[in-house]
Amino acid sequence: MGDKRAVVYVLSDSVGETAELVVKAASSQFQSANIEIRRVPYIEDKETIQDVIALAKESQAIIAYTLVIPEIKQYLIQLADEANIPTVDILGPMIDSLASAIQSKPRGEPGLVRKLDEDYFRKIEAIEFAVKYDDGRDPRGILRADIVLIGVSRTSKTPLSQYLAHKRLKVANVPIVPEVEPPEELFKVPVHKCIGLKISPEALNHIRKERLKSLGLNSDANYASIERIKQELAYFDEVTEKIGCRVIDVTNRAVEETANLILQSLQGSQNQL
Repeated sequence: MGDKRAVVYVLSDSVGETAELVVKAASSQFQSANIEIRRVPYIEDKETIQDVIALAKESQAIIAYTLVIPEIKQYLIQLADEANIPTVDILGPMIDSLASAIQSKPRGEPGLVRKLDEDYFRKIEAIEFAVKYDDGRDPRGILRADIVLIGVSRTSKTPLSQYLAHKRLKVANVPIVPEVEPPEELFKVPVHKCIGLKISPEALNHIRKERLKSLGLNSDANYASIERIKQELAYFDEVTEKIGCRVIDVTNRAVEETANLILQSLQGSQNQL
């Protein structure tokens, strides 16, 4: 037997990736066959359906579709039936089953899967941004960020950056150290995007001592001394006052709680713009 050939037209009122992936998965089960897939995306009118029907009839093709606009879908089914062209509704049976199970009408809006995908990739991009511009590694990210967190060491800058990244926000964070001049980009950021993270000296003293112990280091090191901490916090106050940014006290606050305050602050600022 020679190789068998088939043509499949993939029709969609969006990009058509879902339908094409299903057809490719099915095609992979027929190794010796030559199966050609022709994708026709963004179908919004009946004229395009007519053109595809004519082409499919000429090549004795199959039509696979993910059409969710009812009138376009019904028009395709009607013309394909009249032309004796086999069709496969890839989304329809699943949508109908879900509608029956949850007693709800589908939205009938094309492109929703792609919107979900775009949302996912925005989240990944934000997470990668937070990693790249963590702890002041590259000041160039400061002006590209949606939010810039500043604070002394151990004020939850990194966990907050990651938490906010999962909310699809690009976050850069900058440590404030008395011996290091803050990057000049910090003073060019729109003030509503910059958030200072404040903490009580006693709480920070405890956190830093525990951190040193976990690393097997001397908990009496200068890093954890109350004098050093007060010096750092005083310098932090100078920097935030110069910037004029909002300061949030993170003492005894969970990361989620602080994040919500930041999101509220950002939302309030955007409403004022």
